[in-house]
Amino acid sequence: MMEPGDEKALVLLSGGMDSVTLLHYARARMGYAMLCALSFDYGQKHARELEMARWQAEAAGVAWHRTVDLSFLKCMLNGGSALTDETIPVPPLSAVPPADRVQPPTYVPNRNMVLLSVAAACAEAGRMGPLLYGAHRQDAYGYWDCTREFVGRLNGVLSLNRRRPVRVQAPFIDMRKADIVKIGLDLKVDYARTWSCYRGQAEACGECPTCVERLAAFREAGVTDPLPYPRH
Repeated sequence: MMEPGDEKALVLLSGGMDSVTLLHYARARMGYAMLCALSFDYGQKHARELEMARWQAEAAGVAWHRTVDLSFLKCMLNGGSALTDETIPVPPLSAVPPADRVQPPTYVPNRNMVLLSVAAACAEAGRMGPLLYGAHRQDAYGYWDCTREFVGRLNGVLSLNRRRPVRVQAPFIDMRKADIVKIGLDLKVDYARTWSCYRGQAEACGECPTCVERLAAFREAGVTDPLPYPRH
């Protein structure tokens, strides 16, 4: 039986293909009467994703979509990530040794913990049900804060709340990226209105870790990625 508020859900929406697919999946398949979406500006080079988040939130008909300004993190994380430090280049995946892919240069220290903590506070204040998060099983590299163990332990901490514990759900946690693409294609997600490339340029580079995974996922799903790539 649903608890009060469970008919409402809050989606972490980056503007990338995984969170966008989750947004439409929650709308079409999970039966929530109300969806809200939260995005974050944390000083990322690829801030273009936030434009895509706004477009997709409107397309999905969410009750509200907000972008939280956490851009101060860029200074706090100076030297800690290629995604936020202009002096650290985003490497091609081919330049990241397999042993380093468990925590590559594109890892942002404690990012998901910070974002989920802020989002959980928002969900609690809004008396919402679950907090939906687009983590999935990475193929070529991985992050500790995108794992089933991380989600389980985070929910353990959130369960200490004495009145309205928020629960994080990651419906795609055991899926590969190609599986997510197939779900999105079935839901007619407009992937031309998503952004994945970490380099923050006018066109997706096609060689950074997230571009490589994205291209591979579309190939495996048997379709062409609608984004233009200069060398692909």
